[in-house]
Formats: sequence, structure tokens, C-alpha cells
Amino acid sequence: TLLLAGPLQVPALSDAQQLVVDSWRLVNQGYLDPDHLDEVRWRRQRQKALEKTIESSEDAYSAIEVMLSTLGDPYTRVLRPADYAALKSSTNGNLSGIGLQLGPGEEADQVVVISALEGSPAAEADLSSGTELLAVDGVPVKDLGLEGTATALRGDVGTQVVLTLAGADADPRELTLERRSVDLRPVRTRRLRSGEHTIGYLRITQFTDGVPELVRQALEELQDKSVEGLILDLRNNSGGLVSSGLAVADDLLSGGTIVETRNREGISDAIPAGPNTLYDGPMLTLVNGGTASASEILAGALQDNDRSTLLGSRTYGKGLIQTLTNLSDGSGLAVTVAGYVTPSGRDIQGEGIDPDRLLSDPEPLNPDGDGDRWLNETEQWMEALLEAEAPDEPPA
Repeated sequence: TLLLAGPLQVPALSDAQQLVVDSWRLVNQGYLDPDHLDEVRWRRQRQKALEKTIESSEDAYSAIEVMLSTLGDPYTRVLRPADYAALKSSTNGNLSGIGLQLGPGEEADQVVVISALEGSPAAEADLSSGTELLAVDGVPVKDLGLEGTATALRGDVGTQVVLTLAGADADPRELTLERRSVDLRPVRTRRLRSGEHTIGYLRITQFTDGVPELVRQALEELQDKSVEGLILDLRNNSGGLVSSGLAVADDLLSGGTIVETRNREGISDAIPAGPNTLYDGPMLTLVNGGTASASEILAGALQDNDRSTLLGSRTYGKGLIQTLTNLSDGSGLAVTVAGYVTPSGRDIQGEGIDPDRLLSDPEPLNPDGDGDRWLNETEQWMEALLEAEAPDEPPA
């Protein structure tokens, strides 16, 4: 006997529940490692999330965070509207806070400093790459998580925040900083006189929207002033927009591969440099443990194409690429969608890039500041390079 029934009634999702479903779908469609999604039973994670009471956006964010935590990927994360707006603002060259770029440490729930942005309260306090952050205003980092820690550091201009940092010895130390507006000034340039030579100095502190055009202007100005060599300084450049890093690499390379990306299907996509270059003279590049992500793409491209010798210390080691998507309520979702290797095939995730020449310890805490010994050493290397390339004087 057949019983006739009406159409199945599926209850409509609320706006808050839709945020959870949209986030789940974005990860399901784009995440770099689909096998890992199977391992964490990703379809089941959606069901578990929707079984919770989700009546507000905050309920949705909490459910999404629990869902994403199963991936064990600190870079795949939800950003609340204020955090998403702050991130987009920073890619435009504006920042309000203390100017710390953070990343995951080697151990679970560990948060460390990647770099302190030039001219920020954190840079003035000499916070160096690798410093472990233990708490913000007394709240342990292990409870906040990476994104929660970044959120806790932001706040109104003029307010203070107390950082608890792992000390050189066993005792933690506290540091109080005042939040303020920071003009990132991502590109800085000047001429250096070294012996009888004029050298161009180009520092990129962050890859924001306008950086490629600023770099082009800087290279043109330096060449108008007849510089004989170029020092590119990528120290404490924690990355930013990958597209900006690729554009700068294209300006400095003449042909060759900039980087090779690998997507979830395992398909590799080599991104080539064009045949024309804005500067083809002698070049040296400074890197350190705060050189990460997009700046590592640039450094790896310069090194593997024999375009520039790298000097300094090992870079941070972030070889993953995220997309950032608007959600319906003004929040955002970052999803790891690709990994990259350098032109020679090196996967730097968690490994970093070793420079061609390590510079002497201790590392200067303030790049291009007073007493920047590494810059002085690099000037001497450039001077020697220029002397070696100079044609022999004809006999008298």
C-alpha cells in the first residue's frame, strides 16, 4: 500500500544559521586538503554546528570557530565585522592598534610575534620576531586563540593594553602599550654612500594595495639618481597581499618563474615573470625571521632565479595562501586554498628560506634604525660586488 504525503517541509534557516552553512560550504569547496576534510568528518561538523542554538551572529561565530577548530589550521578562520574591517584597512596601508603581526608557534595554542610594524608602538618597544605572547590584559592566549589575540590587541586610539610575554629566562614579563593610528608607509627609499659608490636602498614593510606602484616610482627615482646597486630590505615584512608581492617580483625579474602554486587537486600553476624589468643592476636582499608569506615568495623568487643574494637570517616559513570572502553580515572568512613552492620546488611551510649568507648575531632590532649593523654589512658586500664587477683600468 502506498501512502501519499505532501512535500517534505524543511525549516528555513535563520540569517545566523545561514552564516554557519555559508562558511561550511566555502571551506568544503575551497580548502587546500580535501582528504583532511574527510579525516575530520567535515560533513558531520556542519550537522553538529546546526544542532546548537544559533540565534545571533555571535552564536554563529562561536559555532563556526568550533567547526573550523577541527581543521587544526590557524589561518582558516572567521573574522568578526570589526576584525574584517581592520584587516581590509591594513591592506590599504592604515592601522589602529599596537602594530604586531602574529602567527602560530610550534606548539598547539602558542602565539608568537612575526614582526612589529615600522613606526608602531610594538616596534618602539623593540618586540622582536619569535617572542611568545602569553596573555593580553590578563586573558591567556591559549583561551583567546590566534584571531582572538589579534582582536584583543586592537582597540580605540589612546587606550592601553597589557601584554604578558615569555621572558628570556623562566619569568614572564609584562609590557603596557598605548594604541594609536599607525601609518604603515610600506615603501621607504633613500640613497646610501658607501666608499666611492652610490647605492639605492629600498625597504618594503608590508605588501598593501598601493605597494607595486610605490616600488615602481622608487626604482625610477633611484635610477634617475644613478645608483650603482640596490639593497632590498624585506626584514619584518610579514606579507600582506600576495598579488602585490607577485607584481614587485615581476618588476625585478626578467623572465623565469616567480612562484609555483598548488591547489586542492594537486595541480601546479607556475606564475611567470614578464620579459621586461624595471631594474636589472646588482642587487642584495635582506631577510630575517619576520620575513613571511608574500615577502618569502619574493625572496624565494630572487634567490632561485639567481637575481639576488639573500643576507640575514632564516625567514618565517609561511607557504600557504588564503582567500578572504565577505559573509552576509559584514564578517569575513579566510580559507587556506593553496600552497606554494619556490621556483626550484622548495616547500617552505614551517621551514623558511635560508639566506645565502648569515649575518652576525645579535640581530639588530630596528631595521634601518641607528646602529643597523646588518645594513652596514650589506653595504660592504655591495661595495665588494661593485668593485668585482668594475672593468679593469686600461694600462697607462
